[in-house]
Amino acid sequence: MTWIAPEVIRIDEPFIADERTMLEGWLDCHRTTLLYKCAGLTGEQLVRWAAPPSNLSLLGLVRHMADVERAWFRRRLRGEQIEPLYFRTGESQDACFDKVDPACAEADYERLIAEWEHARQAAAGFSLDETVTARFGEVSLRWIYIHMIEEYARHNGHADLLRERIDGATGT
Repeated sequence: MTWIAPEVIRIDEPFIADERTMLEGWLDCHRTTLLYKCAGLTGEQLVRWAAPPSNLSLLGLVRHMADVERAWFRRRLRGEQIEPLYFRTGESQDACFDKVDPACAEADYERLIAEWEHARQAAAGFSLDETVTARFGEVSLRWIYIHMIEEYARHNGHADLLRERIDGATGT
C-alpha cells in the first residue's frame, strides 16, 4: 500500500496574545503550513524535484526542518548531545535533500512531528531571554523563535512552488 501524506488542519496564528504565545503560535502556524503543502501526496510525489538540477523537494524540506528544529531547540538551547538527523558527508553536503527516499517518506514526516514536540519540551523551561552560543555569537530563545518562523516562512514559499509543480495545487 502506498503511503499518502495525511490531511492537516493548519493552526492559525494568535491575533492577540502575550509575546511567547504569539511566537509559539506563529511558529506552529508555519510548521503546519509545511505539512499542509504535503497533504495528499505520495512518497514518490514528495521526493520530486521542482527544477532539476536543483535537489529541492517537499520531502527534502520536511527532513531539513526536522534537522533545524533539532539543532536549535535540542542541541543548542537544551545542550543535548545528540547527532544531527541527516549527516553531511564528503559525498553529500546536503543529505536532507540528496538522500530522499519515497519509501522513507512516512518515517521522515513522523520524525518532523516528533521534533516539534521535542522542541516544545526543550523550550518550555527557558525564558525568552535565555541565551545560547551559535557559530556567529550569542542568541536568545526569542531570536531562535523568530529565526525558526523565518526559516519556515522561506521554505513554505518554496513548498508553494514545489506543490504547484507537482499537481497544480496553489493557495495558502
